Amino acid sequence: MASQELAQKLQRRLQLEESGAAAEGEAEAVKGAAVAGEVEDRSCLTASAGAELSAKLCRRQDINEGAAQPRRAAVFNPYTEFKEFSRRQIKDMERMFRLYDSGRDGYIDLMELKLMMEKLGAPQTHLGLKNMIKEVDEDFDGKLSFREFLLIFHKAAAGELEEDSGLLTLAKLSEIDVSIEGVKGAKNFFEAKAQALSSASKFEAEIKAEQDERKREEEERKHRRAAFRELKSAFTQ
Repeated sequence: MASQELAQKLQRRLQLEESGAAAEGEAEAVKGAAVAGEVEDRSCLTASAGAELSAKLCRRQDINEGAAQPRRAAVFNPYTEFKEFSRRQIKDMERMFRLYDSGRDGYIDLMELKLMMEKLGAPQTHLGLKNMIKEVDEDFDGKLSFREFLLIFHKAAAGELEEDSGLLTLAKLSEIDVSIEGVKGAKNFFEAKAQALSSASKFEAEIKAEQDERKREEEERKHRRAAFRELKSAFTQ
């Protein structure tokens, strides 16, 4: 009798252990499925939200491995793009641009253009100023970059501006000699000039002239310093 009870107890215990193990296994399976689902959801979100970042990282890896070439931003060179103007003319235009770029941000906005036209003695209405910018505003940002500022003189010299254009007035009153002959004659003038002088020889001559001018200024400074030293020594004796 006692042995039979003991056998029943052992059997009962084995059943409990087996059922507990099964329940634990089922719980682990449920937990694993939940974790897998969470990971899957998270990876989907990561793939969706970080697609752009992933593309950038992949491109950076390709560049590092030599499989792709880095994109280089186009550098604006006024001397090669606006070959109809000499170096001195472009420097004069740059000096004028910086003079009225009071914000020192590399742009002339509406208010700065307003001040420029007032200083030139040709004030414009608000609408007139907006139309001036619109004529050369290639990137539609509502202000003038230095390249767009040069376009004013390019269009004026090429006869592409109307007689009543505010930009043509700006170019004429700027005191920058770009040989504007009016709407009709300017284009033929620059065609003749282009045939008479090649760009290479023109730039070489201008660069040499600039170098000679710098040498001359340096010599003058040396002479002034020497004269000052002589004067100083005369007073100290």
